[in-house]
Amino acid sequence: MTALLQKYKKEVVPQLMKELGYTNVMQVPRLEKIVVNIGVGDAKDNRKLVEASANELGVITGQKPVVTRARKSLSNFKIREGMPIGSKVTLRGSRMYHFLQKLIGSALPRVRDFQGISRKAFDGRGNYNLGVREQLIFPEIDYDQMEKVRGMNITFITSTNKNEDALALLEGLGLPFVRTRSK
Repeated sequence: MTALLQKYKKEVVPQLMKELGYTNVMQVPRLEKIVVNIGVGDAKDNRKLVEASANELGVITGQKPVVTRARKSLSNFKIREGMPIGSKVTLRGSRMYHFLQKLIGSALPRVRDFQGISRKAFDGRGNYNLGVREQLIFPEIDYDQMEKVRGMNITFITSTNKNEDALALLEGLGLPFVRTRSK
């Protein structure tokens, strides 16, 4: 059991029960999964770029990624239906908490001029999206072996439908949100 999962069970759950007024432990919001996605726009020209981004994603997450394919043909982007256009990983359980601990502890502090992550990236259903501009913030990525600097999208899916509850959960887990200024 990771340290973050222990923190969730011992500290975050009782705090959220008191803060949000829940009477049952099963009502407390929890993190269900984390989806990490890399879109490769240059994949139409060079298919090896999709493999390279998938390998990097596998190194970062510790799980084999799935290659995502185009659902529709788009003539403006010269993409045909079924072409590989990126890769994604869905993390659950202990791998999810391990990745989150690595993201909070070592990756986000390596972002240049980091002030915290935005509080406004919730989707209205209790899920949070975080965009990362470059994969170099993860310590596993070697700059010399990398093909190209790519960004990625990290989606946190929670069990609640309320953005406020999801924000309280993610703050309790230690995500460094931007501090709100009091007037």
